[in-house]
Amino acid sequence: MAGSWDRSYDPGSQSDDSHHFERLHIEPIYDAFVCPLTKQVMRDPVTLENGQTFEREAIEKWFNECKENGRKLICPVTLKELRSIDLKPSIALRNTIEEWTTRNEAAQLDMARRSLNMGSSENDVLLSLKFIQHICQKNRSNKHVVRNVDLIPMIVDMLKSSSRKVRCRALETLQVVVEEDAENKAILAEGDTVRTIVKFLSHEQSKEREEAVSLLYELSKSEALCEKIGSINGAILILVGMTSSKSENVLTVEKAEKTLENLEKCENNVRQMAENGRLQPLLTQILEGPPETKLSMAAYLGESVLNNDVKVHVARTVGASLIDIMKSGSMQSREAALKALNQISSYEASSKVLIEAGILPPLVKDLFTVGANQLPMRLKEVSATILANVVNSGYDVDSIPIGPDNETLVSEDNVHNLLHLISNTGPPIECKLLQVLVGLTSSPTTVLNVVAAIKSSGATISLVQFIEIPQKDLRMAAIKLLQNLSPHMGQELADALRGTVGQLSSLIRVISENTGISEEQAAAAGLLAELPERDLGLTRQMLDEGAFQLIISRVIKIRQGEIRGTRFVTPFLEGLVRVLARVTFVLADELDAVVLCREHGLAALFIDLLQANGLDNVQMVSATALENLSQESKNLTKLPEFPAPGFCASVFPCFSKQAVITGMCRVHRGTCSLRESFCLLEGQAVHKLVALLDHTNEKVVEAALAAISTLLDDGVDIEQGVTVLCEAEGIKPILDVLLEKRTENLRRRAVWVVERLLRTDEIAYEISGDQNVSTALVDAFHHADYRTRQIAERALKHVDKIPNFSGIFPNMG
Repeated sequence: MAGSWDRSYDPGSQSDDSHHFERLHIEPIYDAFVCPLTKQVMRDPVTLENGQTFEREAIEKWFNECKENGRKLICPVTLKELRSIDLKPSIALRNTIEEWTTRNEAAQLDMARRSLNMGSSENDVLLSLKFIQHICQKNRSNKHVVRNVDLIPMIVDMLKSSSRKVRCRALETLQVVVEEDAENKAILAEGDTVRTIVKFLSHEQSKEREEAVSLLYELSKSEALCEKIGSINGAILILVGMTSSKSENVLTVEKAEKTLENLEKCENNVRQMAENGRLQPLLTQILEGPPETKLSMAAYLGESVLNNDVKVHVARTVGASLIDIMKSGSMQSREAALKALNQISSYEASSKVLIEAGILPPLVKDLFTVGANQLPMRLKEVSATILANVVNSGYDVDSIPIGPDNETLVSEDNVHNLLHLISNTGPPIECKLLQVLVGLTSSPTTVLNVVAAIKSSGATISLVQFIEIPQKDLRMAAIKLLQNLSPHMGQELADALRGTVGQLSSLIRVISENTGISEEQAAAAGLLAELPERDLGLTRQMLDEGAFQLIISRVIKIRQGEIRGTRFVTPFLEGLVRVLARVTFVLADELDAVVLCREHGLAALFIDLLQANGLDNVQMVSATALENLSQESKNLTKLPEFPAPGFCASVFPCFSKQAVITGMCRVHRGTCSLRESFCLLEGQAVHKLVALLDHTNEKVVEAALAAISTLLDDGVDIEQGVTVLCEAEGIKPILDVLLEKRTENLRRRAVWVVERLLRTDEIAYEISGDQNVSTALVDAFHHADYRTRQIAERALKHVDKIPNFSGIFPNMG
């Protein structure tokens, strides 16, 4: 030896090194130290009756083999039979061997110490580290020796070696040195050593990662070190990632998992794990931890940002527990539970889980309770937010009793309580409570209860006044609520909006904001769209305030692509078009409406909107608006003025000659234009309307057919109207609508149009041979409403299916 390791030994091999180190001696070895059977230095020497000494374990094994094989018990050295197999401990020899071993190991340890530096060869360093492992594994007391001679910092220094083998061996050695030794762990925890070990977790070499995880696992068994490991930036994140890795060694994943389980002893680590996607420890603490820990974990959960899938898992795991805390805990605990439930309830699926766990009754109780045990207003706001979340989840809340008399959230008294709270609290809680009502009015099963309660409480005016509120969230909640109410109380809302208070102006101002397209704008447009379209007073006020000009501008910008790309563009456009169409319902009573339509070319705009493919409501409303405009064409067309006949012509009619005027509209028999008289023929709209008769949405078909009907109406040249439809190839599509019998409204409209078409002899002659059309008319004649049956009778007469002299139905003109 003489101061260096045996060069013939391969320190990188995976073989057992104990025999090698047993053969390395600084002092000479005496034959008496060596067991004749094992050829190794004895640890527990015993002497036989003949004076021969052996390792206890080895001689006992020899005797057992003799017995098993039926041989005589003989001495393995002398081969002579023994009378007794009593083993006498050789205490003096054992003490001598121990002293010799201690001196020898001390010398070897000193040599290892001198080799642990960056200047030593890789081989010497590896062997030194392996020797340290050997003596620590051989006797735990040697760990104390390693600590006392300051070997631990020297081993740590080897982690900076450029040799991967040395780094791995150093990690491995540290694990052996600190195993089940609190003092050695404490020394290792000093300085930045743990941080250095954590860095190995992200190394590319899997062997280094494996050794680092094993060492951290050992360190994590110390509660004091758990906090140290968790405090190192990225440690828990990397460990969590390793537990879910598909590429890591199975044993490494297992060690990472066990390390994290140990780290759970520290609350800060539990929070970090939750932050990095390992939420179960935190949930376990909420379920099983002491009250102060439950409070701490619930509070942290309330501040966490969770993805939607995790929210569902959390709701299923601790939802009921949090609800119990909310019901009966201290005010501080209730606050933590409420904030956690607020976080969880922000996703529809998790809200439904909370409803099933029983959150509604205590939530409503918290909101409505006044007196000593009431929640402070800031927590009532949280309760209102949770209630808004769960109500807007789509769950049938009307099926859940929330009081002693089995009343539900939409019982009249409860809705009155909500309305009372809205009127007597600040903007933040008002906003949340309005969102509760938005959720309740979004469901067809509960909206009518809310409508009835609002009417009985006289709260309509109060709700409408929120349109003028400067706070955007509050205003939007109010507008969305009013939009939901408008199909059921449109006239009440129109009456409330009409006047000089300014709510209508505020609504128009929201729609006209040039900030892209927001949810609030879409809701405002939807609200106005649902108000009674024939309310002349409301339309006049909108005309006076210039509302329609603003709406026209927005529609044109959307159609030209200047405003696009938001998820609210479709409902916004649909609402705008419906609002714009209302001006066409008052043309006969309001000259300003006619002027507006002319100046802004509304007929052309609605014709363009017929081609808004994929937007069924836009196409339907545009066709209806064109129907209204076309009905006014016959009143707006300029009829020709014929000169008065001269004296001779008046006395002798044979001298008179009818003046011929060219350029007149065939259908309206006057001078027409799309802009001035809204003539569909002049606007080349007929082809576009005919094309819509093949639409999959029957409401679009009905609106298109109604617009086409105006070309065959009383007061126009029906024969020319039929000719126009023939030229537009519209006859067959109209007949197809009749044959398809998709809805009763469509059949009623189709029968009316077909009867008008059949007044033309050529068409009547052609159709008389079509059995399908005859069958459809006969079916209408037998099964439709009274008015349609009467029209079907006339149609059947045109095709000679009923004699002209018969009169089954009285003539109603």
